[in-house]
Amino acid sequence: MSAQQVVDSCHDLWHVEQSFRMSKHDLRARPIFHHQAEAIEAHLTIVFAALAVARWLQTTTGLSIKRLVSLLRPLREVTIQIAGQTITADPRIDAGTAKFIEKISGH
Repeated sequence: MSAQQVVDSCHDLWHVEQSFRMSKHDLRARPIFHHQAEAIEAHLTIVFAALAVARWLQTTTGLSIKRLVSLLRPLREVTIQIAGQTITADPRIDAGTAKFIEKISGH
């Protein structure tokens, strides 16, 4: 390997380590213990898919993962069934969140 390739590899590794540190802290991840190989593989697949999406969102919007989480966390839709009637409460989307959604929708 050339010196530049070593530096580039270290830089890439730093990004991966940073992603896991941020994700674990910002997403409030807790340890999860799996005992079957299929469960471990499924969990890792979801984690890496989430990491890829988070990195894409960071690159596309310029926002940190911490900011993305705080921006998107309130966006939850709730469906309640009471006495045979279904009520759906949509989230309120503020101007900043609307701008974010518009930015990622174009990609």
